Amino acid sequence: MLHETQADHPLLERVKFLAIFHSNMDEFFMVRVSGLKQQLRLGVTATAPDGLLPREQLANVHRTLTQLFAEANAIWREQLYAQLAETNIHVLRYEELSKSQRNKLRAYFEREIFPVLTPLASDPSRPFPHISNLSLNLAVQVRDPKTGDLHFARVKVPPALSRLVPLKRFDPDQLSTPAVQKFVWAEEVIAASLDRLFPGMKIVAAYPFRVTRNSDMELQEEEADDLLLMMEDNLRQRHFGSAVRLEIDNNMPADVRDMLMANLQVDSYDVYTTNGPLGLSSLWELHRLERPELKDRPFTPRTPPSLQNIAGSMFSVLRQRDILLHHPYDSFTPVVNLLEAAADDPDVLAIKITLYRVGSNPPVVQALKKARLNGKQVAAVVELKARFDEETNIHWAQELESAGVHVAYGLIGLKTHSKVTLIVRRERDGIRRYVHLSSGNYNSATARLYTDTGFLSRDEDLAADASDLFNFLTGYSRQEEFRKFLVAPVSIRRGLVEAIKRETALGPKGRIIIKCNSLVDGEMIRNLYRASQAGAKVDLIIRGICGLRPGVPGVSDNIQVMSIIGRFLEHSRIYYFHNEGNPSLYMGSADLMPRNLDRRVEVLFPITDPDMQRHVVENLLAVSLRDTAKSHILQSDGRYIPRRYLLDGDAPLFDSQAWFLQKGVVAEED
Repeated sequence: MLHETQADHPLLERVKFLAIFHSNMDEFFMVRVSGLKQQLRLGVTATAPDGLLPREQLANVHRTLTQLFAEANAIWREQLYAQLAETNIHVLRYEELSKSQRNKLRAYFEREIFPVLTPLASDPSRPFPHISNLSLNLAVQVRDPKTGDLHFARVKVPPALSRLVPLKRFDPDQLSTPAVQKFVWAEEVIAASLDRLFPGMKIVAAYPFRVTRNSDMELQEEEADDLLLMMEDNLRQRHFGSAVRLEIDNNMPADVRDMLMANLQVDSYDVYTTNGPLGLSSLWELHRLERPELKDRPFTPRTPPSLQNIAGSMFSVLRQRDILLHHPYDSFTPVVNLLEAAADDPDVLAIKITLYRVGSNPPVVQALKKARLNGKQVAAVVELKARFDEETNIHWAQELESAGVHVAYGLIGLKTHSKVTLIVRRERDGIRRYVHLSSGNYNSATARLYTDTGFLSRDEDLAADASDLFNFLTGYSRQEEFRKFLVAPVSIRRGLVEAIKRETALGPKGRIIIKCNSLVDGEMIRNLYRASQAGAKVDLIIRGICGLRPGVPGVSDNIQVMSIIGRFLEHSRIYYFHNEGNPSLYMGSADLMPRNLDRRVEVLFPITDPDMQRHVVENLLAVSLRDTAKSHILQSDGRYIPRRYLLDGDAPLFDSQAWFLQKGVVAEED
């Protein structure tokens, strides 16, 4: 099924998708599986909502992922490998190389790889070496020709070097017909030259293996004198988490596998065997090749008409209208421009912002530093606990602090996941406040890859709510009611449940459309079931995990769940409740998960202008619901079926993301 539904994507985009799949699986083991294993160690006997104990869940994970990994590896081995070769991109096995090519690789090994390698023996005098998280290694067996003794050593494939070693580089002069590009896996180059690492020994065999470790940091925030220092210490400890997965080559004999399992302290259901290269997240290296004909066509995001060639400031535009942005189809540049304008504007008094993930070279951070140098009061709530971005966020927090920005790290026990900017400006008629509210991070790179919504407004109630939110985040506050915001953990759950119950009470007149990343919260699922049982029509566009089962007779007959997997990662969150023609429409940062609703600071903001509401329903939600090209429909048994297979006849497929690229329009309030 996956083979067919991905076939209409450009070749290197399919390679990238496979790399993303493996990267996501790495994170799944580092966080989710490690959590289950911790429950198992602690003897947790409470069952999950599906009635399974941690041990049973782990067994199901192993069974399901074994099949999924087999399918993913088959896609590489049986499809992509050959299709890449047809386009002159060859990923070769070492045994396929000529003598001349092997000699060149031997020289490359001596020059680039050998100086970095450190073989680590394991014997009674030298303990089994530490295997770092996500590292690719060779389990090497050598025999002493004098004594006949068999020894074991571990050789780590250097992560700083390219995983795919080039045999012939791209020839920029051959523009019409790209030159042949050939690569060899680095671990095979190392395995072929092990005699240089173990001189005088006989190389018996070398088997690749890879280890995934528990990387979900346990934070005792209440006991921390300095959260920044605690985070830095925890990041150092992350490399030493317990092993939760061992990936091995299917040629590895049982005695070597058992020795690794014993030393890594993993069980049989932690071992995954493959007949292909390990760690295929390294395929990102192929996607970086300069082969534009094998990638998605580049596009130029739109800029709202009112912000094109403006004579006055962005603030004068926002005094006249609100602007809704739909990224990546609409440019993220207006958001950066607003912050840069605020940094330079002598009438701007203060800027406040929440930062969750900002990326490696964030223009937003540079604008904040510039604003502080220009004498503005600048406050940034930087979430140090943004998983796997902790180190980057620590760096930018320190950069901002060194520039004089007031940096706060949020609240004890809660992640600050909301996306809010507040700008305070002195104007002729007094102090005015402007806000940017979003479902996505302040990251220019992901703003071109993720679908998100952003809202620019001068609405006084929204601005007042933003002020109260920042006081809540940087000071002391027990505020639980806001003018227009729904804020987790105090009011999003309550507000959404009330909206669902209102549609439930309307029976067949009820209408709910929800678009978010995940739906696993039990209370939300139960209330949506009740809405369906009352006759309300419910459409759910859930990109990732969904714990609700649609189409169950008498329970969820009126619920459809679809997932859109296309060029862009669907990341926006939109909650629509028809309310007999007087709709409630919210956007923001929160998914329907217990962690979002109860353990994070999240913001949902309302869209109240009728024309803008109509635009969101007709030109965002309805368009997504029409998708037949990239959508998958969840069945009552938990299977997803590509929607194209459920259609009658040969009607042309509709690609919602392609429609947004070609015809999507920016919404502006008159």
